[in-house]
Formats: sequence, C-alpha cells, structure tokens
Amino acid sequence: MAGQFSSSVEFGLNLSKRIHHTKLSAPAPLPEMTRSIDEHLPSAPMCYAVIPDPDIVDNPDIRSYQPYVYGRCDPPALIPLQLQGIEMDVDCCLDTAFVTVTGRWRVHCVRGSSLCDCQVAIPIGDQGSLLGVEVDDFGRSYHTELVSLKDEKEKQKMAKAKDGYYLKSQIYIVKIPQFKGGSIFSVKIRWSQKILFHDGEFCLNIPFCFPKYVNPVGRSISKKEKIFLKLNSGTANEVLCKATSHPLKGVMHQAGKLSLSYEAEVPAWSSTDFSFSYTVSSSDIFGGVLLQSPFLRDFDEREIFCLYLYPGDFLDRKVFKKDVVFVVDISASMKGSPLENVKNALVGSLSQLNPQDRFNIIAFNGEAYLFSQSMEPATVEAILKAAKWVDTTFIANGGTNIMLPLTQAMTLLRKSSDSVPLIFLVTDGSVEDEREICEFVKSYVTSGHSVRTPRICTFGIGLYCNHYFLQMLAQVGRGRYDAVYDLDSIDTRMQSLFSTASSVIVADITIKSLEGLDSQEFFPTHIPDLSSGSPLIISGRYNGTFPELVKVTGTLADRTSFAVDLKVKREKDMKLTYVFSKRHIDLVTARAWLLESQELEEKVSKMSIQNNVPSEYTFMEMILVNKNDVKKEPEPFLLQKVPWYLNT
Repeated sequence: MAGQFSSSVEFGLNLSKRIHHTKLSAPAPLPEMTRSIDEHLPSAPMCYAVIPDPDIVDNPDIRSYQPYVYGRCDPPALIPLQLQGIEMDVDCCLDTAFVTVTGRWRVHCVRGSSLCDCQVAIPIGDQGSLLGVEVDDFGRSYHTELVSLKDEKEKQKMAKAKDGYYLKSQIYIVKIPQFKGGSIFSVKIRWSQKILFHDGEFCLNIPFCFPKYVNPVGRSISKKEKIFLKLNSGTANEVLCKATSHPLKGVMHQAGKLSLSYEAEVPAWSSTDFSFSYTVSSSDIFGGVLLQSPFLRDFDEREIFCLYLYPGDFLDRKVFKKDVVFVVDISASMKGSPLENVKNALVGSLSQLNPQDRFNIIAFNGEAYLFSQSMEPATVEAILKAAKWVDTTFIANGGTNIMLPLTQAMTLLRKSSDSVPLIFLVTDGSVEDEREICEFVKSYVTSGHSVRTPRICTFGIGLYCNHYFLQMLAQVGRGRYDAVYDLDSIDTRMQSLFSTASSVIVADITIKSLEGLDSQEFFPTHIPDLSSGSPLIISGRYNGTFPELVKVTGTLADRTSFAVDLKVKREKDMKLTYVFSKRHIDLVTARAWLLESQELEEKVSKMSIQNNVPSEYTFMEMILVNKNDVKKEPEPFLLQKVPWYLNT
C-alpha cells in the first residue's frame, strides 16, 4: 500500500511537468526520483490531486495546449498540491498533546474547466488518534462525525466504506470528491498524541516537514507560517523549555504553565518536524491530584479525578534490581523481518541490564525453549552466550501457545526477593485461551506479596494479535503495554518499552484516603510502579467528597518505605474528560473484551462519540454541508483505531 502510494506520487510529479509556468513563476526543480518505498510518503499534513485522466493536468490560469495524452492512470496519479498557508495550534495537557493543523491548498495542476478528487494525508505523531477533519471549499464544507455501530446494517456500511484508510501505521488518508481546477480550499485536521518522557524531559515531535514541491509558484505569493503552543503541566512547579525546532517566543509563563508562539513570512515552508522538549522542575518525586466536575451533557454524571506522580529530573536515582524473563514468540508468522527485528531488540535490551540483575529467555511456538533452567546473572559472558543462543534458537515455525511459557516464567521468578520480577512478552499472534490466561495471571498476582509479584509487560506486533488481550494482560499484571504495526519500529519501540518497564524507582504503590468515596472507577484498575522513564497517571470517576490530601505509599529501591501527601485542587483550564478519553476508551474496551460485556461495549461507544475519539465500536462519517446548510446523505469512510494496512 505505501509502495503504491509513493509510486503514484512519483508518477504525479512527472505528470506535473506538463504544467506551463511563466519565467517569473518557475517551480522549484523536482527531486531526483528514487526507488525508496518511503520516498514520497507524507511527513506533514498534505493534499494531493487524484488524476485518473492525465489530459486534465494543466495550469488552471494559463493553458499550455500540451499534446493530448491517451489512456488513463491506473492506479490514479497523485500530484501534491501547492500550500498557500499553514497554522498549527498545540495544546499540551499533562502527557497528551492536542494538535490542530489548518492549511490552505490550491488545485494548481488541473485546468479550470475540469474537476478532480483530492486526498488528504494525515501523518500523526506518537501513539496518536485522529479526532476530526474539516474541509471548506467556499461553496460547500465537509466535517467528520462519529457514529455508533449498533446493528449489522451499520457494520455492513462501514465495511463498504472506501474513502478513508490507513496508508501505514499513523498515516491516514481521506478522499474528498470534486474540486475545481484553480480552486483554493482549507483543511483543518485535529489529532491527539503522546508526549514522550526521556531522561527527565518531556519530548513532543509533530510531523511538520513539507517537501519543496508544495511551495507555491510565484514571487508575489505570501507564505505565512504560524505556530501557537500552550502547555499545562497540571503542577505548580516551574516549566523550563529545553529545546525547540522553530523560533518560538514567550507569550505567557506561569507556575506549571507556558505559552509560546511563532509567526513569520517564510521563503519556503517548514522543512523539519516540529519538536519541543521541556522539564517540570523538581529534583525529587512529586505529584498532585486534579478534580473536575463533568460537563453539562456528560452521560457519566460522576466527578472526575486525576492523580499524577512525576519521577523528577534527578537522573541518578536508584532503581530496583531486575529479574527479567523475556518470553518471545517464534511461531511461523514471525518469520522474516519481524523475528529479525525482535532478535536485535532483545539483544539491545539485554545490554541495558546491570551485572547484579538476572535474566532468562523463553522462546515459544507450540512448545517452549528455555535459555537456562534458572535465572542467570547479567554478566558480559552470560549476555554473549544468550545472544548466540537467540541466533541459533529463534527459527520461526509452528503454532502459538502462550500459557505454557508464561507459567514457566512465573515459576522462574518465584524466588525473587530484593528485585522487581518482570515478564516481557512479545507476540504477533492470538490464541484461543486468552481469557483463561488473563484470569490465571489475575489470580496469581493477587495471591502474591510485595515486589515478588511479577510485573507483566506485553509488546504486540502487527494487526493479527489481540491487542485488547495484551493490554488487559499488562493491566492485571501491573505492567505496561505497547504495540507496533510498522516492522521497522520494532527495535526502537521494544527497547524503549523495556527501558521504561525496567527502571522502577517506586514499587507496590497504594493510594489511601479514598475509602469514603462511592462508585470509584480507576484507570488502570491495577496500579503500576513508578518508573524513572515515565510519569504515573491514575485517573477515573467517583461520587462523594474527595479528601483535601491523598496519601500515596510504596517501596523504594533501597527497600525503605515511600510516602507522600498529594494536595488536591480543582482544575479549571484543562478538560480532563478529553485528556483521558483515549486511555479510558482503550482500557474499557479491553475490559469489555475480557468480560464479553455488551453493556461495556455500549459504554465505549458513548465515550467515543461524546469525546470525538474513535473506538472499536464507532466509525467516522464525512458529512457534506452545502451553501444552504442542508445536510445531505452522509458519505461514510472507514476509520479504525488499529490500522488495517502494514507496510512490509
């Protein structure tokens, strides 16, 4: 899919050479054509003219009277449109960024008497979710709406929808019909994405790198670029900007808050992604509790709370020793690039261990294969031996049996005492006994004591594993979950997940002082450890009177007790419902899968529509509104939270 898209853009760029320009408005030279599959994939929000008939390609202002082109383009060529203006608003709330990009595009490549469809390409940042698209063509407008999948008729309608699809993970394509040559239209795109945390810094990276060929032709055309960033850390601590890709200027700086802006006439559009990093100043662990009442039409009338713990920016803080068992799928479906990337990531993860840590590896398909019958110290010699074992043992074949290696890993970790035992499960498949596995782990964990209870981290690969099972397993195992759909991302994402999961600074966390509340609902339901590589955020709903202080306790790496009293305050600036909607939807969906609950499925659907966040039980429709503001029959296009297409 990605290769075909890239080829269509390359064909379109060649077709655009037919367009006649005056000497004063010659376009920038086109890049040399390459055979890289990713060469023309969008690295910023983009619009393309869909060209099935090459004869319509021309300058809409000055006819070039090129020779007639016989035949049709199959698949259609894609010509990148010229960008006339770009604005981006970024709203950072706790660990989530809400991004709105508005661009004005001109159909510069189709003669004025012809029409063409256009494709909007939307690359979304880390762990992102598309929230909405609006298109204004001055005579008509489109906007997206989420619709519940209540019955088979609506499910069949979604299955037939073809005007929206995932090009590859985190790049979504929407087709909008019938634009006139020479017309200018605006596109507003909204999405949310995760703000990553690394070495004490919050880091945000937004796709904002435009190719040279979208620069408008003509010296007199103004190119104005605007960026506005608003940050609310939720704390009273000072926020310090560390680095930024664009020359932002300060607008507002208060305790825990920051506003920055950038506006300039530019010779060419941004040629780099927008990046921004900052710290929330504190050398020690700190946190707080935010409260908010539901908005007027919220179907859940309970109050909202958010409890957060930040690890601070003291990088030398002691972390727990680790006993880790890697449980890796080597079934037949892992053959080729998936398994090779996992092998590299596994060896890289082993290199993160310290000599006092211990490890083991279990490879599994229908059977289980142990590197060692007992936990091994993470010495240089042992890691080299393990790397050789991985190279010879990791041969993809057979089926998938997860329960067997999981129980073996738990047996290996029974004797862990002064460390945090960790099971790191990697798979691309699904099995029939997934619910039994979750119940088994839940009973095993609840019967454990202190830090001896294994933390279970899950890492899913591709489209065909049950990501709700993996998310639920990580939740009941007080661990973490991540997934990749692009095989090239396996190495970095898997090592990043392991680094975060294995750098525990406070374990066995409990939240006290909440016994008097009614109808409590926590997300996640099982409280994970605090890692130096990630803030800990617990959110949820409740009825009753919230205490003024909340006591949080746990165990530090030196085996001493940890305790902190968190102040409670009413939050006025952030809409907590929107900040946490995606994670709540994901966790409730996983619970609905586990319990096979139609009631929870309906709850997910309501949460999805209320907060404009796609879910398993909703899909998007594109609504056309004409000049008279009369809604026509909705034109559906498919939007799934998990992409259907994986570039291999």
